[in-house]
Amino acid sequence: MEINVFKFCSGLRVLGHVMILLVAAIVGVSYYAVVFLTYGPLLLRGGFDSFLSFTIVIIFHVLLVLLLWSYIRVVLKDPGSVPENWRAVSGEESLEVGTSLAAAEDGFERRSRGGGYCIHCQNGKPPRCHHCSICQRCVLKMDHHCVWVVNCVGACNYKFFLLFLLYTFLETTMVTIVLLPSFINFFGEAKNHSSAAKSAIIFLAFVLNFAFALSLLCFVVMHASLLSSNTTSVEVHEKKGVIRWKYDLGRKKNFEQVFGTKKSLWLFPLFSEDDLEKIPALRGLEFPTRSDVDA
Repeated sequence: MEINVFKFCSGLRVLGHVMILLVAAIVGVSYYAVVFLTYGPLLLRGGFDSFLSFTIVIIFHVLLVLLLWSYIRVVLKDPGSVPENWRAVSGEESLEVGTSLAAAEDGFERRSRGGGYCIHCQNGKPPRCHHCSICQRCVLKMDHHCVWVVNCVGACNYKFFLLFLLYTFLETTMVTIVLLPSFINFFGEAKNHSSAAKSAIIFLAFVLNFAFALSLLCFVVMHASLLSSNTTSVEVHEKKGVIRWKYDLGRKKNFEQVFGTKKSLWLFPLFSEDDLEKIPALRGLEFPTRSDVDA
């Protein structure tokens, strides 16, 4: 009797729900420390203090809204599923059906150039598709499974994940900076029992945000590098020894393959209908290569 040990990986999804609660707790502590304890009371003082506090509170809320919006989108959005009975077309068939997804759909199967076969899903695998042992299914252009969002990061939600990463880094960095003066005063005020609870909350918020800001900086730099070369975390190992990655279309086109061409939506977890229609990579079944661009 064969036992598939990878099925036990699906238990990690339970950990993801704990992570969601942890994110909510960190947001709550940070909000209370920045808005209610530190800068909220200064809004009515008048003068430069009020202006500075108002600016900090506004920026804090803008980043928080964008952070939560991106987080909700990456949690709820399907990263991309392989259609049933999908199979890759041969070289001769590709000449007939072209590269259009619409032209390759016959009602029972959807086809694209390249790809393989998944023995777990018993279905075809489009190019850049990988099987997730935690989700127990194939994910289009899979980057990784993220326990923080209880979801895989793939073709359809990678932009949302990158924005969540960016806004979380900016928010935690900002909280760290604005709470730094209060953190420095913590050791002096800790002796005053009347402000001990307030100081403890500010201390906790500062330490948590500082730790997350440092760790997120590494992830932001890493994913910025991957984005610039049109590479996923999984493909880093696949492209070793390759002189020029076949999906590397140049930094501008690589960026548009994930964020779309509509500049007004680049900073929001949204896609225009025009981009979804004209950029096959956003759907995760077809990806242009250097040979396509050079041709």
